[in-house]
Amino acid sequence: MKKILSLILVVAAIFSALSVLASCSQKKKTITIYATSEDFRIENAQKMLDAKFPEYKIVIQYKSTGELAAKLAGEGTKTDCDIVMELENTFMKALGDTVAKLDGLPGVDFDKYLPELVPESHRYVPFVRTSGAVVVNKKILKEKGLAVPTSYDDLLKPEYKGLISMPNPKSSGTGYSFYLNMVNTRGQEKAIEYFDGLAKNLSGAGYTSSGSGPVKALKLGEAAIGFCLTWQGVDEITAGADYEVVWFDEGAPYNTYSSAIISGKENDEDVRKVFSYILTDVTPKDKELYAPEQIYKDKTYTKKNFPENIKYADMTGLDDVKLKEKLLDAWKY
Repeated sequence: MKKILSLILVVAAIFSALSVLASCSQKKKTITIYATSEDFRIENAQKMLDAKFPEYKIVIQYKSTGELAAKLAGEGTKTDCDIVMELENTFMKALGDTVAKLDGLPGVDFDKYLPELVPESHRYVPFVRTSGAVVVNKKILKEKGLAVPTSYDDLLKPEYKGLISMPNPKSSGTGYSFYLNMVNTRGQEKAIEYFDGLAKNLSGAGYTSSGSGPVKALKLGEAAIGFCLTWQGVDEITAGADYEVVWFDEGAPYNTYSSAIISGKENDEDVRKVFSYILTDVTPKDKELYAPEQIYKDKTYTKKNFPENIKYADMTGLDDVKLKEKLLDAWKY
């Protein structure tokens, strides 16, 4: 009888402990982060944050550039988002006071960044600068007896029909960087005329909704030429792909992305702790692993096969919100 009673007490204790653990788990505070980063970059950030803050339930949600910008613009400070880990600077600027002033918060030190990347408002902090390049799958071109293009105008030739992939500027910061550079070098009318011609040579359903669409098309053999991020092409070359990263005379278009806190959430100590860790640890690790282009004054990163001394293109007006609205209104795809 005593043995049975002891067993019952042990089982009851186990269930009680499990109940307490379940209760604690359910009470974990949720911190929601939005990001336009690729899935593997989000996975790395998620892994780091989970390891650092087991006491929180941290959820990083991917959204395309256009989707995230529209969501935050529509919802304002009533959004369920706490932190924006990565969003294009032009859209950050357009959000205005939807994102908080960051001066004095833990981990925030604007002086350590390249001054041209620091916003006057101090409402967002540099996360990444990414250049674009035309990435070529040399194997496919060789099979088709085609030469590697040497200019943007080459891409309009009929022999490249169905072989090119480019992201849509309306939903991709990468796509917009190519579009803006073309406007700056040829004027708006000629630029639109160019992309109308390019549309005839695009693979699949046309301009892709995501900036990662072109490199995926290259990997699947659905395209031979992609308007990609430089580091995307470099990663594939390092992995053994027979690709070539090409820049034309105009140079490498680029875009800048930053991190921010939704206004009001900066008063939450838990959100501040997570945001600080994103700045001090997650951001540098992202540079080390994926996108090494310089954002800090005194800190640089190197990466196998990554080109040095990139000649950047004319990106005048990159942070001009009204200009972007005007150019996207004129974009018909």
